[in-house]
Amino acid sequence: MDGNALVLCEGAFDSLNGKTAHGLVRFTNRYKILGVIDSTFAGKDAGEVLDGQVRDIPIYSSLAGALQTISPPIKYFVIGLAPEGGKLPPGYRALIAAAMSAGLNIDSGLHEFLSDDPEFSALAQQHGVRIRDIRKPPAQEDLHFFSGKIKEVESIRIAVLGTDSAIGKRTTAWKITEALNAAEIKAEMIGTGQTAWLQGVQYGIRLDAIINDYVSGEIEHAIWQCWQKEKPQMMLLEGQGSLMHPAYPGGFELIAAGRPHAIILQTAPKRTAYDGFPDFPMAPLEKELKAIELLANRPVLALTLNHEKMTDGEIETTVRQYEARYGIPCCDILKHGPQKVVEKILAAFQL
Repeated sequence: MDGNALVLCEGAFDSLNGKTAHGLVRFTNRYKILGVIDSTFAGKDAGEVLDGQVRDIPIYSSLAGALQTISPPIKYFVIGLAPEGGKLPPGYRALIAAAMSAGLNIDSGLHEFLSDDPEFSALAQQHGVRIRDIRKPPAQEDLHFFSGKIKEVESIRIAVLGTDSAIGKRTTAWKITEALNAAEIKAEMIGTGQTAWLQGVQYGIRLDAIINDYVSGEIEHAIWQCWQKEKPQMMLLEGQGSLMHPAYPGGFELIAAGRPHAIILQTAPKRTAYDGFPDFPMAPLEKELKAIELLANRPVLALTLNHEKMTDGEIETTVRQYEARYGIPCCDILKHGPQKVVEKILAAFQL
């Protein structure tokens, strides 16, 4: 664990753009999260705002207020925002400068690299703190081209794909990985985004920070490296975007390079347009299922739900309808837990 941290998510904790903060509030092995900054929900518990589960992570109205209230030393100030295009909102500049002036290291998953900003770079040097831009592209000499060594990997690989971006694929992958390990099936998650890194995933990439020619090779290498070092029975591959998303079609590379043996598909039944693109209607679920199974030549083992804008009654009705229509298990991982999916995985692979 790197140390105690505050998460900056001003004005966005209740939005899809706050998904990095959401992931850190739910789970991280990298930091001990001691608070979230968002004046909109000041005084509330971050877990309770997020999904009704108290996690003893207060939301503060300001950085100054958090630093005055929290007694353990804070080491990191983590940008919890994941906006379209990865640009830093103008209103965040003063908050980040204040954090560095207070002696906090900055961790950012944005595409706008804070360490390249002259003002921030000077402040970091002045106050002896570090800026980590975790989405900076790796040096070309460190990249791997697809080689076919995926054939050496004997782990069962399950890709958690989605019908859209910001739909809960990463959280579902974590929950299934934890449940498999609890069932004494050694499992590892292969992360593909900046939030998985911030949560402490051991093996993975930041897919959208890599030159396109090397994306497949880097996916393959992360999986191969995990196999060489850990020899897990199972790997859960975190999906990115969706096959048909106009801006984030990252699922294809995961299928092509990761060579998954099966798919878990996450969907949000109430969502009608792609994340960030209200003029682009989402493809019907049936079309997404057919496209995935055609490209992967592997089955979709289960459907998992993102319950945004759904009542408990609507969730239960949807589960029954999907199971009857598609003949595979369906559940809401956050409401029901992952057990139904895990049972299907164990049965499918006779474990």
